[in-house]
Amino acid sequence: EVQLVESGGGLVQPGGSLRLSCAASGFLFSSYAMSWVRQAPGKGLEWVSAIVGGGGSTYYADSMKGRFTISRDNAENTLYLQLNSLKTEDTAMYYCTKDLNYYVGYGMDYWGKGTLVTISS
Repeated sequence: EVQLVESGGGLVQPGGSLRLSCAASGFLFSSYAMSWVRQAPGKGLEWVSAIVGGGGSTYYADSMKGRFTISRDNAENTLYLQLNSLKTEDTAMYYCTKDLNYYVGYGMDYWGKGTLVTISS
């Protein structure tokens, strides 16, 4: 059974940082690209970032470039998202997703339950 469990969310002041983690199990982690998707209160889903199975290529939404960093530890079956220079508009539920392929862009088939990030002074 595929399981994705996010952690690391919380309340942070503007300009602060957080590191999100996603513990994966039930599949061969290194064989699949992984992504982060977020949903702000009252808004739709927004793709944030993705990383190929081996970790050698990463991709970001334009508004996150330079502030967020995606990474993975295939030995530990864990996906990460480092969030820096956080803004109030980054407030959202952040979801870890498993992609359908080693490479990015083929869709997602499993989602975690999310971790809430709140940016407020």
